[in-house]
Amino acid sequence: MKLHKNLTPDRWFKFSLMEQLANIGTDISRVINWRNKGDLESSRQAFERALELLYLTVEDPKNKKRLKEICRMREMLIDYFAYDNEYSSTDEFWQEYFYYFNYAAAIAKGK
Repeated sequence: MKLHKNLTPDRWFKFSLMEQLANIGTDISRVINWRNKGDLESSRQAFERALELLYLTVEDPKNKKRLKEICRMREMLIDYFAYDNEYSSTDEFWQEYFYYFNYAAAIAKGK
């Protein structure tokens, strides 16, 4: 099921890897915020949107050299939000991790 109605792979692939990860990070922030507010359904939906973007990022040919890192990050996110948190992640870890992609994407856009 497609969650981002207006997003095609061609459109997503036009974003740099930094922009892709910054957008994923926005959804991960929503996952954390909704979960901390006790709205587990909205948190789940935001997580599904983040995963959709992650799967598109994995499919993007330009990310081939970073595939191992992207797939490990996806594994860790799924572990943290859906399973037993074997990697001992925290909300703060994920917020900081994605902060840097947002920062780098903003710099690249001249903001």
